[in-house]
Amino acid sequence: MRNVQRERRVLRSVVAAATATALGVPAALVAAAGPAAAAPATAQAAAPAAAEETFDALVFSKTAGFRHGSIPVGIEAITQLGAAHDFTVTATEDASVFSDEGLAGYEVVVFLSTTGDVLDAGQQEAFERYIQGGGGYAGIHAASDTEYDWPWYGDLVGAYFSSHPQNQDATIKVEDHDHVSTAHLPQRWDRHDEWYNFRTNPRDQVHVLASLDETSYSAGTGAMGAEHPIAWCQDYDGGRSWYTGGGHTDASYAEPEFLEHLLGGLRTAAGVVDSDCAATQSDSYEMVPLDEDTANPMMLDVAPDGTVFYVERDGRVQVIDPGTNTTSTAVTLSVTQSNEDGLTGVVLDPDFATNGWIYLFWSPEDVGDDGPHNRVSRFDYDAAAGTIDPATEETVLVIPTQRQTCCHAGGDMVFDGDGNLYVATGDNTNPFESQGYAPLDERAGRANYDSQRTSANSNDLRGKVLRITPQDDGSYTVPEGNMFAPGTADTLPEIYAMGFRNPFRIGVDPATGNVLVADYGPDAGSASPTRGPAGTVEWNVVSEPGFYGWPYCTGANNAYVDYDFATGQSGAAFDCAGGPVNDSPNNTGISQLPAAVEAEVWYGYGTNPLFPEIGGGGAPMGGPVYSYDPELESDVKWPAYWDGKALFGEWNQGRMYSFQLAGEQRDDLVDINRVLPGIFDPATGFDRPMDFDFGPDGALYVVDWGSGFGGNNDSSGVYKVNYVKGDPAPIAQASADVTDGLAPLTVQFSSEGTRHPAGEPLTLQWTFGDGSEPTTEAHPTHTYTENGRYTAQLVATDPAGQTGVANVTVVVGNIAPEVSISFPDNGGFFEWGDQVRYEIAVDDPDGEVTCADVSLFTSLGHDSHAHPFDELTGCEGVIQTARDEGHGIESNIFWVIEAFYTDDGGAAGAR
Repeated sequence: MRNVQRERRVLRSVVAAATATALGVPAALVAAAGPAAAAPATAQAAAPAAAEETFDALVFSKTAGFRHGSIPVGIEAITQLGAAHDFTVTATEDASVFSDEGLAGYEVVVFLSTTGDVLDAGQQEAFERYIQGGGGYAGIHAASDTEYDWPWYGDLVGAYFSSHPQNQDATIKVEDHDHVSTAHLPQRWDRHDEWYNFRTNPRDQVHVLASLDETSYSAGTGAMGAEHPIAWCQDYDGGRSWYTGGGHTDASYAEPEFLEHLLGGLRTAAGVVDSDCAATQSDSYEMVPLDEDTANPMMLDVAPDGTVFYVERDGRVQVIDPGTNTTSTAVTLSVTQSNEDGLTGVVLDPDFATNGWIYLFWSPEDVGDDGPHNRVSRFDYDAAAGTIDPATEETVLVIPTQRQTCCHAGGDMVFDGDGNLYVATGDNTNPFESQGYAPLDERAGRANYDSQRTSANSNDLRGKVLRITPQDDGSYTVPEGNMFAPGTADTLPEIYAMGFRNPFRIGVDPATGNVLVADYGPDAGSASPTRGPAGTVEWNVVSEPGFYGWPYCTGANNAYVDYDFATGQSGAAFDCAGGPVNDSPNNTGISQLPAAVEAEVWYGYGTNPLFPEIGGGGAPMGGPVYSYDPELESDVKWPAYWDGKALFGEWNQGRMYSFQLAGEQRDDLVDINRVLPGIFDPATGFDRPMDFDFGPDGALYVVDWGSGFGGNNDSSGVYKVNYVKGDPAPIAQASADVTDGLAPLTVQFSSEGTRHPAGEPLTLQWTFGDGSEPTTEAHPTHTYTENGRYTAQLVATDPAGQTGVANVTVVVGNIAPEVSISFPDNGGFFEWGDQVRYEIAVDDPDGEVTCADVSLFTSLGHDSHAHPFDELTGCEGVIQTARDEGHGIESNIFWVIEAFYTDDGGAAGAR
């Protein structure tokens, strides 16, 4: 054990006072070595904790460039912190201490506003060895204005200084409230200092603790914009690094909050207090494939035992076994896939572990006596059999719809902590003949082009967030506090919030019960004085029932104009603040609506300057708020940094963001940041976030839609994103050169890509699913002699016995058919509203082609997404294109045709 019986105020010096004076150290520094030196009045504001672990800190303040006048005040403040918190401080400007022997006695080396080249080559090498041996570094202010020709140091400090404006007040957005150096700070920290701009943005290379809000001050030349880190930390080259850009002014060292910030940085850099400096870095996470044999994966949920349920739009409920990583089909529902319909939603009952109830949002092909509708149904899942019996269906909620034309079905569902089920529904309105503005067509026979009949209709379930409480018998009750009390004339009590266009993905904040709603917007490329605002998408914090604008208001309550589709004349703008009046002949609800509620975040295809972190995109995907559980035993749970942050996806971008929320109701947006840019980005192989949620193990589960327009993408999949800075398991990757063919079929398997995140050695074992002996070869060859469907499995095991599993499905006795579209040509031309002939050719090498089994799906493509329209059958026929007036002339729009054929399974019996 260390000897902690020492003076409570200690300042050691490795050079004599006379030598210090000769080096040009200010007299205040020399005087600080004496026992009678006065301490800053607030230097002991950071009260000591019981039994704090002691350490030794070397404060190095040599300058070869500009010299900051605050250096002696900073040394004295650090000295007083040491006296108050039982650590020893040594101050020096003698670089000769940078030797193996000289650094050996210190847990942390502090660069206090150093500038220029302060170490020679030998001293640099010694410092590198010190860090590589587990030492700590803390950089204060001008430490980033140091050693520009030493790349290793640049990586250690995190970023080099570029410029700064004059000293001024600014607001710091504190991002990490778990790290001890920022845990005490408010969400927005206002203070006066000299604010550095940096040559590069270090985010994702370091863990950012706090960043500057450049809208709160003048950043001057070299302004970094929305991404301006100002304090960060990292694990670097075997050691620890912490940096703060504050500390230019003398007054900084008299601020209690800054002193506690500094103390926390010193203690974590010294290694005496645990800190997570990897929480936001992409390299700290692994994306593990769970199922990449997907077609149109829509939504997922995770059971308490880790079983993953996800739904395919064609009606299949897929189940991924967490032990074997194999996928099976629990049930296939008969659905229509026209106009964005299908099986689109899934959520497990809060007591799923006991009752096995699973809720599905789907579009039944057989509408029965209800007419066209979407339906929320409850089914029983048989865990032993891995199946769902369709006979167990309980119809919970019927949502009448029209199926004559596209679009917007919604379909997301989520439970809150009180057992209430939220259901998101779209406006079920064609948006393509409104020039990209609000569809308000009140002409006779045009009801399906009038969103006032749904989103703005208090007597319709579409364009809403609904809230119900499912009961054990399959019925539901309506909880108190919805938008309309039961029995209110011309209203439906299930409505919690209204005025949405297509709230495709929602989440619930477990701390507040707020519903986080991402809502898609129309496609107008620019605002029009006669029609209204440009296309705008939203993210809303729905903390109470209300009217959220559509189709009258959007974004910051920007109003659409009351446009007459019959005459082409424009009336007045709708009254968002006073409450719009719905006088459409298609409205069956109340006419006077409440005042519209502004969105928290809004943007379009271009960047909204208020939210520059996101940029443009136009495809918002709401998600969960992370709730960190310190008691949860999991090696893959996301760290405490993410606690209380809401996740958000931008589908068109293929990126994800975090929204930092504050306030008693957690509805005050403080900051927006990219989430793991080294994982969630098309450049890294991730295409589009379709759904994402945290599982019971604290890992993030994600559906990637893939790269194609209308679905059925080879690059789609279901994944799990693990935090691997704990005790990670192996990551198994399995592939094969051929996965179907006639017997005997010889397959070359590969384990390329299999690894351990911590570099541990692995033992591999392959089994082939046909009863043959397993092998420990890394890349075995195996011959299948019997027809059938086989699962070859690779298991990677580390020395601790943890495993990673990957599977390859091989079909023997059947060759996959090839489908091609003979006509029209890819890239051909047509006029909107044309009928276009199509011809499909199918080559099935080992079977007869039945044209009745050929399916064709059409959709309207726009940039990187598509709106599904028709579902047709047959090898030839005619498709009807839409009359598109919903996109501007500058838009990249086109018609998409996708053809599919499923054979009879051949001799394998597997299709």
